[in-house]
Amino acid sequence: MKKIEAIIKPFKLEDVKEALGEVGIEGMTVIEVKGFGRQKGHTEIYRGSEYTVDFLPKIKIEVVVPDDQFNAAVEAITKAAKTGKIGDGKIFVSSMEDAIRIRTDERGDEAI
Repeated sequence: MKKIEAIIKPFKLEDVKEALGEVGIEGMTVIEVKGFGRQKGHTEIYRGSEYTVDFLPKIKIEVVVPDDQFNAAVEAITKAAKTGKIGDGKIFVSSMEDAIRIRTDERGDEAI
């Protein structure tokens, strides 16, 4: 099993959700986060004063997938979240040792 964590632009959430659904991913966790990468934020003007916005709003999606769905899931996220502009986000992957469904005590791939 693999855990995929994707940091994306907020307006791309529905596109990513639909793309994951099309490849058979049924569940995900979505968290509203703030951060920056190479773009280092931007400046804005509010009531005549210029200020720097260091932390930009982003969405973090977490999904745990069986190994056989991993490549399809990463490809779906990449295609759906990509705008071709700076700040599109990142995908992080880690191996999962185990997963347990609390209600039924199922383990491993059956739990996800």
